[in-house]
Amino acid sequence: MTLDRRDVLRITGLGLLAGTALGRITLGRTAQAQDGNGRLLRDALDGALGTPVRRGDIPGVVAAVTDRSQIRYVGAFGERALGKGVAMTPDTVFNIASMTKPVTSTAAMQLVEQGRLDLDSPISRWIPGAARLQVLEGWDANGEPRLRPARREITLRHLMTHSSGFAYNLWDPELDRFMKQRRFPELASGQEAAWYPPLMFDPGERWEYGISTDWIGKLVETASGKTLGTYMQENIFWPLGMESTGYRLTPDMEARRAATHQRGPDGRLTEIAWNGQTRPVPELGGGGLHSTVGDYARFVRMILNGGRGNDNQLLRPQTVELMSRNAMGNIRVSRLGTTNPSRSEDAEFFPGLPKTWSLGFMINEATAPTGRPAGSLAWAGLYNTFFWIDRRNEIGGIFMTQVLPFVDAKTLAAFYGFETAVYQAMGPHEVSVRR
Repeated sequence: MTLDRRDVLRITGLGLLAGTALGRITLGRTAQAQDGNGRLLRDALDGALGTPVRRGDIPGVVAAVTDRSQIRYVGAFGERALGKGVAMTPDTVFNIASMTKPVTSTAAMQLVEQGRLDLDSPISRWIPGAARLQVLEGWDANGEPRLRPARREITLRHLMTHSSGFAYNLWDPELDRFMKQRRFPELASGQEAAWYPPLMFDPGERWEYGISTDWIGKLVETASGKTLGTYMQENIFWPLGMESTGYRLTPDMEARRAATHQRGPDGRLTEIAWNGQTRPVPELGGGGLHSTVGDYARFVRMILNGGRGNDNQLLRPQTVELMSRNAMGNIRVSRLGTTNPSRSEDAEFFPGLPKTWSLGFMINEATAPTGRPAGSLAWAGLYNTFFWIDRRNEIGGIFMTQVLPFVDAKTLAAFYGFETAVYQAMGPHEVSVRR
């Protein structure tokens, strides 16, 4: 879906909000506004979130803006499950899916700092089986896949930038054909064979979104000698005070869980039945974490503060700088064409805007229609959770709902509307380098 700035303003009705200072964002919908500007900003962001809920575009949402020190705004609107009468609250728990990926990349960079992993060595140094991965070249006259050895081995840098050759069958028709023909298992099956699908191209040749970060999680486990969930708890969640984040839902987290809703062909939203977590719970680097907006804001603040959060230094400032720069040269992020429209629409953020990838994040190389400045870091999760990190203005935004398909047009418009409201409220005089 393509939206330019005029589309976003039309959809959200935000055209008169420039000039409000971000530093006066109030601490939540019920907080007392400090002055007229604070009330205007609170009302603007409340409107951006509440309007799509009232229209029925999304069942419910929680979103926040944070600076380097604290959350400056949080809003919760709608219901955790449509028609159930349980309101969204700031502590609602969401399946953040691929918003797990930056956390996994952070774990790996901690081990790079310690010399236990290396960005540019073949990953077969830690996982010998990686050396046998092959590239799918095409199909023979009988419809059988043609496979060949890769021209080079995969490195951790390839994995972090999604230039490894790994793909997702959800967005790659050739891989989807291979998996269906061979009845090839998905990672969630727990089968060891699932780790070794064909590569779609030689490592380092181009960008394609896929199971690269799941392999990063596998490397973290190998290098640390711990399960991925345990490593994250000890080295990221506990130090940052992320008490409602993890792969396994505690009874308290499950009680606060938002239901997932499916958008049907008629546009209506239907709750997807929840039968509890599967056992054992997969701990994959590419997805599977549950979290809250407040917890993820702590992770965002750690990046904004050069690796420091909750009085703990998780990464060196130099490492955060490295994770904030293009790490794949002239390769650029491209559109993802869906193979299953019920799970994901065709996906690309800000089509036409050049985007690259760092060691963990997507980077927009020009100012986005929402006002997000060039060089910002971002990504998202399958159930339409989103975040961005604006290091230039020292703010970050988090937006969480639970809707399928991914980048559903109405849900994406709601997210863009919220982000636009933030930058409209800041005003052009605020969008500038503050260092």
